[in-house]
Amino acid sequence: MQQTLIVLKPDCVQRRLVGTIIERFEKKGLRLAGLKLLTPSRKLAEDHYAVHKGKPFYDSLLQFLTSGPTVAMVWEGREAVTVARTLMGVTDGTKSPPATIRGDFALSVQNNLVHGSDSPENAAAEIKLWFKPDELVAYRPTDADWVG
Repeated sequence: MQQTLIVLKPDCVQRRLVGTIIERFEKKGLRLAGLKLLTPSRKLAEDHYAVHKGKPFYDSLLQFLTSGPTVAMVWEGREAVTVARTLMGVTDGTKSPPATIRGDFALSVQNNLVHGSDSPENAAAEIKLWFKPDELVAYRPTDADWVG
């Protein structure tokens, strides 16, 4: 079972879209394994965006992610990384197709509501940054045989 990290960014929380977006992951059939509300520390933001260090937009990414509460989640299921990224849409909300999270709710590149891991390897690393092992819950949903 593949896992992925999804972070609902401060703009998502401030716009009160958390429930609407969680619903999309649930309706697709992914299983929620971890959930927490937090305001990320500067260190967590630096570690999370380390791949972008030195790029012109790095500081604004850090400032944005630490600007308010976020919802960090771990979702799992068949091809969870690809499924989640498809649900999210492309980074630029103006270029993301309708029926995706960003296509329906975002106009910005940076304030695009949601982060999702881009590979299973990055998902594993990101999940370790945001969650302790005992914060993840394993269970078998009653509809598992129907979802696939």
